[in-house]
Amino acid sequence: MAKVFFTTFKTKAGLSLLQKLRILLERSGFEDSFDKDQLVALKLHFGEYGNLAYIRPNYIRLIVDMVKEAGGNPFLTDANTLYKGTRSNAVDHLDTAEINGFARSVVSAPVIIADGLRGTDEVKIPINGDLVKEAKIGAAVAHADTLISISHFKGHEQAGFGGAIKNIGMGCASRAGKMEQHSSSKPKVRPEKCIRCMLCERNCPVGAIKVTDFAVIDYAQCIGCGQCVAMCNYGAMVPVWNEGADNLCKKMAEYTLAVLKNKRHFHISFINNVSPNCDCWDSNDVPIAPDIGIAVSTDPVALDQACIDLVIEAVHHDPFKEIHPETDWEEQLKHAQKIGLGERDYELIKVGI
Repeated sequence: MAKVFFTTFKTKAGLSLLQKLRILLERSGFEDSFDKDQLVALKLHFGEYGNLAYIRPNYIRLIVDMVKEAGGNPFLTDANTLYKGTRSNAVDHLDTAEINGFARSVVSAPVIIADGLRGTDEVKIPINGDLVKEAKIGAAVAHADTLISISHFKGHEQAGFGGAIKNIGMGCASRAGKMEQHSSSKPKVRPEKCIRCMLCERNCPVGAIKVTDFAVIDYAQCIGCGQCVAMCNYGAMVPVWNEGADNLCKKMAEYTLAVLKNKRHFHISFINNVSPNCDCWDSNDVPIAPDIGIAVSTDPVALDQACIDLVIEAVHHDPFKEIHPETDWEEQLKHAQKIGLGERDYELIKVGI
């Protein structure tokens, strides 16, 4: 049975939340998840500009310090978004991270965007899953020795909730990988947005795009890789959102399995500011649960299940199914357990007050 270590946000004089986090990590064996001189990727969500529910940089600085104290070489990372926003390319993404407080002078570690300038720097990892045969993972994450996922636990409009599996499976995917998870079809052209810059044509790996009056896709040749979506700066190339929520949840679990394949890993979740939707939104609504605590584990499935249970226990009902009734959050956990990513049964070990 997996172990999940947990501490509340309750403090007393002389005991700060940063001290409680350190005690929690020390008790859980956090430093055993990496070796001296290893490159350690701290995967988190820097928050879309305007959203204020993301994890405070103060916590990240403590985790960075602990990695360094143990001899690891940490960096902060996230992959670019598929949608157009303040994190859809590395330049905007880095600016947003700094505005939101993740400057190196604050967190004491560099920020490296996992899939590069336009979201195309990826490593293809074969897993032969039920829905995903070859996951497209941001290169910086794929090449790291250890992954530490640091998740803000919250609701999610397509997956029901967003925790460790969402943070890793969707968050570490390149833009093409995100497209694969959200959609099983090929991109389409918005002719009115096309300025004939030719970037899509020049960067299509199979020569399926020709630009005349506007870009045209030859669907007989198109492989649905999403490269044109990643390269277009004008919104002329867009994905077709046609994947059901159940398949999205299953693909996220399979992508998580690919990220963690042959890699040491550890997982941290902050159950506070439990917003109803993802931190990818440019705003955050009022929380749907009180600030509960911090949970950590070597098993991402057990961690997500524990966080769900702690929220339901705190509010005496399932707020995720209430605000997103069209989704079944259990799908990602059931499939994750089925494919061997982890187990839903766990022992909750409470640390401190």
